[in-house]
Amino acid sequence: MSVTIDITGLAADGSAPEADRWARISVVPSPLAELGMALHVLSEPGHHPELGGWTAAVSSRLSPHLADRLCEADFLWRTTFSDVFWAFAGVPGGRVLPGATLAEDLELLDKLTDDQFVQAALEFTCGVRGDTPRPGTLDDPVLRRRALDMAAARGPMQERFTRRLLEDPPAIRAWLRQLLLDCEEAFFADTWARVQPQLAAEARHRTELLRRRGLTEALCSLSGAFSVDEEAALITVDKLPVVRTATGDGGLVLVPTSLGRPHVLVLHRYGWQPVISYPLSGPRPQAPSVAELTRRLEALAHPVRMRLCRYLARAPHTTGELADAYGMSAPEISRHLAVLKKAGLITQCRRGRYVQHQLDLSAVARLGSDFIEGLLR
Repeated sequence: MSVTIDITGLAADGSAPEADRWARISVVPSPLAELGMALHVLSEPGHHPELGGWTAAVSSRLSPHLADRLCEADFLWRTTFSDVFWAFAGVPGGRVLPGATLAEDLELLDKLTDDQFVQAALEFTCGVRGDTPRPGTLDDPVLRRRALDMAAARGPMQERFTRRLLEDPPAIRAWLRQLLLDCEEAFFADTWARVQPQLAAEARHRTELLRRRGLTEALCSLSGAFSVDEEAALITVDKLPVVRTATGDGGLVLVPTSLGRPHVLVLHRYGWQPVISYPLSGPRPQAPSVAELTRRLEALAHPVRMRLCRYLARAPHTTGELADAYGMSAPEISRHLAVLKKAGLITQCRRGRYVQHQLDLSAVARLGSDFIEGLLR
């Protein structure tokens, strides 16, 4: 389970200086993407408990009118992060970078065709995958009907929004643009002034790391969610979806965010240049990969291993002691212990000629938060 980015042809040929090898990879903050992330935090504060103070302060400043308007469109950033916030990636040419200001980013948003905008905005319906070519939603009655049906399943507010979007895209685009500008005036200008220096410093640091140490070091030092195979020209991001995209003749843009932890997001819309959004690094412990998390949950799901964990949680036991307690053979117990050990859920220590096993309570206690972070990442 992962998102894979094919970067074939992205690196310069061997005649280029090493520092210019990855010149088509850019690290650039995006005001529009950061505003989208800010709106997500406001609508889902439970995802971002460390930003509770900021959320409370901003929420208290919002006028009731603006708060109501945000509720009308919160499905664009609440459960999914709409690609409209990465509009620069959809501008033809595949080499456009985010603007330095929200106004510049909104100008790039204006450059999207109506059909590009509609397809990106309809992401919340969980419709057709965006990483494959598809006909225009505005011109295809089957896709229009499907979008309306799926929006209706999400509630009347989503259905009304979708109907308005399909009937009059320019009106919805103007409405959303004004909403984002009003957010800038109400709270985001202050937030951007505070976080922009951090993001700019991170962009300079990551760019220098890319030039001096290469792509693998620049990405893998961000998070254990990244792996790079430069020989196969593949970047893999550990996430639940199974999706593949490619840079083609375009570039790859890395967008740092100060508000987005724990989310690592990958734009993989067909015809758009790939984008990776990643949170600024911090002291937060690294969550296990999706494969590791799956292994741990499967290990604990077996009834025999659950009963073994009851003993192992209280005190260390040898294989023989567990076999006697459960009336099972030592080899049977050993097989179950091997599964728990492979999942990283038990520890071992030697006492003389005996090996004792004990449940790693901290690893089990983290499963809930690890599971949530795996889902959200």
